[in-house]
Amino acid sequence: MPDRKSKDVFTPNNKVNIVRGGADYFNLLEEIINGAQYTLHLQTYIYDEDETGEKIAEALINAAYRNVNVYLLLDGYASQNLSKEFIYRLRNAGVNFRFFNPFFKSEYFYLARRLHHKVIVADSTIGIVAGINVSNRYNDIGETKAWLDWAAYVEGIICKELNNTCERIWKRQFLYTPPAKLKNKIIVPEFEPGCEVRVRRNDWVMKKIDITRTYKQIFRISQKEVLVMTSYFWPPKRLLKAMARASARGVVIKLVLSGNADVPFNRYAEEFLYAFLFRNNIEVYEYQPNILHGKVTVCDGEWYTLGSYNLNNISAFASVEMNLDIRDKLTAEWLRSHINEIIENDCIRITNDSYRANTNPIKQFAYFISYNFIHFMFYLFTFYFEQKKRNKAKHP
Repeated sequence: MPDRKSKDVFTPNNKVNIVRGGADYFNLLEEIINGAQYTLHLQTYIYDEDETGEKIAEALINAAYRNVNVYLLLDGYASQNLSKEFIYRLRNAGVNFRFFNPFFKSEYFYLARRLHHKVIVADSTIGIVAGINVSNRYNDIGETKAWLDWAAYVEGIICKELNNTCERIWKRQFLYTPPAKLKNKIIVPEFEPGCEVRVRRNDWVMKKIDITRTYKQIFRISQKEVLVMTSYFWPPKRLLKAMARASARGVVIKLVLSGNADVPFNRYAEEFLYAFLFRNNIEVYEYQPNILHGKVTVCDGEWYTLGSYNLNNISAFASVEMNLDIRDKLTAEWLRSHINEIIENDCIRITNDSYRANTNPIKQFAYFISYNFIHFMFYLFTFYFEQKKRNKAKHP
């Protein structure tokens, strides 16, 4: 059993509920904000100034009027289109607002380290870790259905760690420091024995690779089945090899991808890997109704990881990500059954024969160029910023 310093241990006695994206998620988000009494952290990648964003903003403003310490941290690239009036309204109401900034930024360039995780935690007692941004596209608006996505709602001791993590990121602290004492003491309720949960983070530049290690563990210890749902797929080669080894042991691996990707260039990079997947007997399914944005993986129907981490090099090397690893057979089996239902009703299976029938040499060359260009660019930037960080450490 690893020691607690390794951050690999699970925290016991938590309550967990899985929420699918859409109206149910945003109603729950608003309920958490409205119920906060002391502190509230909301950190997300995309925040749009649309109907959904306005509704959440009003809830945040009302919380600030109730003297809740509200902290809103947004990625400086993905949320850069927020108007000055919108930001002023938040700050004027007492919401602590700022953007998460990269290592290098100018009027024309924004490189490396984006805040990609999506987390809210209230009063260190309840929270959500998700892949869902604050925007109409993730909500059910009129007859338009939300993109397929997931969130894990948690209550219990794990929320203290969530709060402390959000607080350190807000304060730009990357090493552990004891959390600040609050004027009003927060009492965390004692729960009966329940779910085991651990917070997992990836921030490669800051030497955090928890989620990547979780995926290595899943493929290493799985015995029967691994269900992988991810919106953007071109993982590090080590994870591809780990998948292949698991499949060679007889583990059934089902990979659910989006058949209607919002980033066409990324789809070309994904399809370059299809031949490798077919050679290693990994099943590939493409989700059809709309955009698949969820990121969840279930191991043997017993435990799972869920959050913002995509199985790709951006999440592995260039973004700040957060997942929860959850040991709970009840919700794990529910997820397993639900994903298999989605595979059965809403996906098309891509086989080696169907793939080759719809692929020609020109497409194959485009897939090759896309995959290798993306790899080159991200390895170049991550190497550059890793060297920059080391030089800064040597010459502060």
